[in-house]
Amino acid sequence: QVQLLESGGGLVQPGGSLRLSCVASGKNFDSNLMGWYRQVPGKQRELVASITPSESANYAESVKGRFTISRDNAKNTGYLQMNSLKPEDTAIYYCNARYGPAWSYDYWGHGTQVTVSS
Repeated sequence: QVQLLESGGGLVQPGGSLRLSCVASGKNFDSNLMGWYRQVPGKQRELVASITPSESANYAESVKGRFTISRDNAKNTGYLQMNSLKPEDTAIYYCNARYGPAWSYDYWGHGTQVTVSS
């Protein structure tokens, strides 16, 4: 079983920055496909960014150039650096880790709230 614990959310003004962290336990962290998703009430959860074990990253168009996903396998931790935040980035952000063939084993954190407002 894998447990994921997010931290780093909060209230920030437009144009500000936050860094989210996701600490994983229970499996070899360096073998997972790690991702950050976000969800607002009434909408589907959407992929923000993902990073493979070889550190190849993928981003949603809406965050390209502003967000950076990274991982520190020695610390079993993934990160999402969010810069130039906009009000539309307001959401609950969830950490996701996938393992196994076709990434078929899927684990989620409980989420952390990010609010961008003046």
